Amino acid sequence: MNTARTGASSWKSDIALALLAALLLLALNAQAGFPQLANPAGDNDSLLQLVEVRDLLAGQGWFDLHQYRMGLEGGFVMHWSRLLDAPLALGMMAVSALTGSTALAEQIVQVLWPTLQFWLALFFIIRAARGFAGEHAVLPAAVVGGAALYYIGIFSPGALDHHNIQLMLTLASLALLIEAPAHRTAALLAGVCATLTLAIGMESAPYAGTLGATVALLFLAGGDGERRIARDFGLGVAGVSVLVFVATVPASAWGQAQCDTFSIAQFAVTGLAGLGLAVIAALRAANATAVRRLVSLGLLAVALAGVVAVVSPQCLAAPYANLDPRLQQMWLGYIEEAQSIAQLAFDDPARAVARYATPLVAIILMALRLSRGGWRRQDSLVGALLVVAFLVSAWEVRGSTFSIAFAVIPLAAWIAKWRQRAATAPSGGSLLRMAAAWLISVNAIWSGAAAAASSAFETGAPVKEAGVDTPCNSKASFAALAGMPDTTVLAISNLGSPILAFTGHRVFAGPYHRNVAGNLLVFDALLGSEADAKAVVTGHHVGLVALCRGNTETRLFTAKAPDGFLGGLVRGSVPDWLEPVSETSGSPLELYRVRLGS
Repeated sequence: MNTARTGASSWKSDIALALLAALLLLALNAQAGFPQLANPAGDNDSLLQLVEVRDLLAGQGWFDLHQYRMGLEGGFVMHWSRLLDAPLALGMMAVSALTGSTALAEQIVQVLWPTLQFWLALFFIIRAARGFAGEHAVLPAAVVGGAALYYIGIFSPGALDHHNIQLMLTLASLALLIEAPAHRTAALLAGVCATLTLAIGMESAPYAGTLGATVALLFLAGGDGERRIARDFGLGVAGVSVLVFVATVPASAWGQAQCDTFSIAQFAVTGLAGLGLAVIAALRAANATAVRRLVSLGLLAVALAGVVAVVSPQCLAAPYANLDPRLQQMWLGYIEEAQSIAQLAFDDPARAVARYATPLVAIILMALRLSRGGWRRQDSLVGALLVVAFLVSAWEVRGSTFSIAFAVIPLAAWIAKWRQRAATAPSGGSLLRMAAAWLISVNAIWSGAAAAASSAFETGAPVKEAGVDTPCNSKASFAALAGMPDTTVLAISNLGSPILAFTGHRVFAGPYHRNVAGNLLVFDALLGSEADAKAVVTGHHVGLVALCRGNTETRLFTAKAPDGFLGGLVRGSVPDWLEPVSETSGSPLELYRVRLGS
């Protein structure tokens, strides 16, 4: 009874502590005036997510994932999930009903949604740290965790894309699995969360898969002690897989395997894996001994491999293996979150240090823990996720979003150890070690030190004219364009999502791997000759051409083809079939109207 009361009390205190941090973050953003809403700073995914929610609220079908205003005529099918559109749309409907303003409802949801995800993510970090290292790790987890979540930037106002909810659900699954021995429903809920994060986006497949594999291995090694956890986790995975498949995949597409979204391929794997694990854990004939568990789980692994080979062998290739070579060279290779650790270290060593330092320290701490013996089930869960996330981040920077968050748990335990030593045996040495542990665990410290070191070695870059480097990120940059009659705008892909979000126009290009035809068409127009561009403009009914000199993509295109159509516009060579739009004079976004009949 006392244990139950203590458990309930700790949940309440952890919720309150995480909420306090979330409210502090909200207050800081409010004091600054929520600048991210007016200047999304190139957050294309969140802007397009907003567009998709608007389309859903405007009556676009639940199963219709076309983005009709991007790509060639007719648009293209996006790979994102309605599982994220639904709560955002419901939130906007509710707030709009209360306020009477759709625009205000959008802004409120853009503020409250990422704040809610921050609160929940930090709460689950605190819970995981408590289960990993006890009460003394709670405060370090709250401080270091809050700083880490703020640093990675996916919880800022306006952040509507899937990254924050995927991280939150993964942390929830981890925390629930750590607590599963003491709470009967925790493993079931962990399976639910792991499946939902996968269903929302395939980027989290390595983490959901790692959690499932770790649960199976713990069951293999732990026998009866892990049997209930494995069974319930498997049931959670299998049950939610069915619901997600039916709710998000139209019956006409049930037989179509897709590699980048939840489809029959993912359903077959998650359903079989979850149900198979649950059955093995439930049947004594399959789990009575370690040998039987090994054979049963081995057969399940073989069956899963067979399903993948039959249903979706193409998904075994690298995610972008079949992407057009031009898109790989001119687009994918310059997406920051898709860079490798080696490329990032070469291009921006200060950012590489800031992104990889704390996860590396946490891995070293876990390795030391392993070498000293006494390895526990929670060590396996945290260690497996941390190592996998670090390996993913070495391949693609986006993985560091997860590895930085997972690293907080062993770092909080490390700080807690030195806090206890400093309290029980205070000395200069123990206080110094405690202070060092705090400093080393905070990403902002690494970021600031790396930036300072980097600037110390800079030789001094030439000062450029004001406005030349303006990347056209702000909503104000698109004000003049928004006031013009709707048409098709020819522009680089980085301008695609902002144009859709801030105006009623349509575009060809956007930084999305399924929009192959639209992006290649823009390559042909902007990198080709004036005649090539005119052919695209006349053949596809383009009404406006947009130019943003300060955007990195513009510089890339002009460097690649200095004599091309875009290069000519940048130099001021405007063909006679275009005329500058006077309303955009002085704006970083330059517009050129197509002269009809030219």
